Amino acid sequence: MMQMHVDVFTALPQILEGPFSASLLGRARERGIVDVRIHDLRDHTADRHRSVDDSPFGGGAGMVLSPEPVFRAVEAVQPQRPLFLLDPGGRRFDQALAAELAAGPGFSLLCGRYEGVDERVRRHLVDGELSVGDFVLAGGEAAAFVIVEAVTRLVPGVMGNDASAGEESFVDGLLEAPHYTRPADFRGWVVPDVLRSGDHARVARWRRAVSLARTVDRRPDLIAARGGLTAEEEVLVEELGEEEYRGLSPEDPSQESSAP
Repeated sequence: MMQMHVDVFTALPQILEGPFSASLLGRARERGIVDVRIHDLRDHTADRHRSVDDSPFGGGAGMVLSPEPVFRAVEAVQPQRPLFLLDPGGRRFDQALAAELAAGPGFSLLCGRYEGVDERVRRHLVDGELSVGDFVLAGGEAAAFVIVEAVTRLVPGVMGNDASAGEESFVDGLLEAPHYTRPADFRGWVVPDVLRSGDHARVARWRRAVSLARTVDRRPDLIAARGGLTAEEEVLVEELGEEEYRGLSPEDPSQESSAP
């Protein structure tokens, strides 16, 4: 019997250690049917405070998960691919995807936390994004447990019966604009100039435009639910330009990862 491998990256491993050791999943780990490993992002920091977050460029509430510890952790572990970021803008996780992942050798999850994750992690490290529903959590750990349990219980030998899929209703709203934090230039991937301009009105306008464009591109059902774009919103989206607009879509998860 082939063993399934799952790697989970988090800044709060203690949240997952208990659930991953209990019930069907815990017994499956003990029997060697699945190999679920938790990796602490703080083990890959460079400062004495083991900091994994920093303030966002352009201002705003909350902190942003920094790229350095995330890249270091993934590069050190070389986890099972695909590696998914747990994010509200990702593909909706459902029973069909659970069955698809259960049929493979494994997968990995990156738990978001704070206000968001530095955009360069999304664009240049992970293979895709997953969401468990249109609601807000303090971090991705709860979502990670949902996904790991839903997938592993479909692995032969863990449980005899498949789980039924649950349908979530979609709430109104737009996807967030990209987040960036220090350093301004990370491996040649540079924070947009507007976020370093100090012009708060310009930053707010850019974020609104990117938020609208990203939602149009990735979740058109949200736009339809709110009656489409207003004339003013259409102008905002057009101001982004074709090149920046194309950059809003994540790369196809089926393609080879761009991570080093």
